[in-house]
Amino acid sequence: MSASLMRAVVQDGVGGPEVMRVAEVPRPAPLPTEVLVRVHAAGINPVDWKTRSGGGVAGVLGEPPFTLGWDVSGVVEETGFGVTRFSPGDEVYGMPWFPRAAGAYAEYVTAPARQFARKPASITHEQAAAVPLAALTAWQALIDTADVQPGQRVLVHAAAGGVGHFTVQFAKLLGAHVIGTASSARHDWLTSLGADEVVDYTTVRFEEAVHDVDVVIDLVGDDTSTRSLEVLRPGGLIVAIPGISPALPGAAAAKGLRATAFLVEPDGPALARIAGLIDAGEVTVEVEEIFPLKEAALAHTRGETGRTRGKLVLQLAP
Repeated sequence: MSASLMRAVVQDGVGGPEVMRVAEVPRPAPLPTEVLVRVHAAGINPVDWKTRSGGGVAGVLGEPPFTLGWDVSGVVEETGFGVTRFSPGDEVYGMPWFPRAAGAYAEYVTAPARQFARKPASITHEQAAAVPLAALTAWQALIDTADVQPGQRVLVHAAAGGVGHFTVQFAKLLGAHVIGTASSARHDWLTSLGADEVVDYTTVRFEEAVHDVDVVIDLVGDDTSTRSLEVLRPGGLIVAIPGISPALPGAAAAKGLRATAFLVEPDGPALARIAGLIDAGEVTVEVEEIFPLKEAALAHTRGETGRTRGKLVLQLAP
């Protein structure tokens, strides 16, 4: 393959996993303030398969063809003019450009240097690629949006997923009393991550088992958000991360509650702080399965079952 080309997963239309294929495409070059990163691993997130099928942030990406993916862990190959934070050979990770196209399912990506941070030294590229979008979502929702304080009660829906398992850990580090919803097979694991209570949503309605909550982080959506209003204290907040229904803010206000939508943003400084927590052993990263680039469609099929513990990752380089 020519040095001016690279392998990437592309799709020429929206639809099921079968619309994705591996192709040779032009290799990008960094503009001033950007870095060219050789991707060793790319994380997979629900927004990826939603966008692939025409939902998610497909409207931001525009019409296909495009390359999915935002989670990146790799090595700086080249720096653009003005970059002083990184040098070629540095190991970095990040969530570049979100929600605009980053093209992480590819051998190389370019993005502003400040959207990256140094990769946690204690984990592999595959583990690091599982961190950015999920961990930044949890971090920004808990700290920047909800301003969670010690002693508050935080309910996390879908606590065993990619965002969920980071939310549990960060909320615990903030001093909160953490409650998670998950199937019973995940309870012991979530308790080991810091959950104080875990509710099996398959056998009990969570609103019958949980009460006096200050903050709900809803990673499920649909009627889960509406039902969550029943467990909040007066003045409590629900952060609806998959999206907020038009009726939810009004329903919350009528009960003296607050509801807000949320979308994660690139945040190199926060990733640097998260890397420090990982290297200090205070936060763990769960990767359930690693797929080669050519099996991106299979990885999406696996992810869409909604049964993943932690994250799924694509491996691009050893």
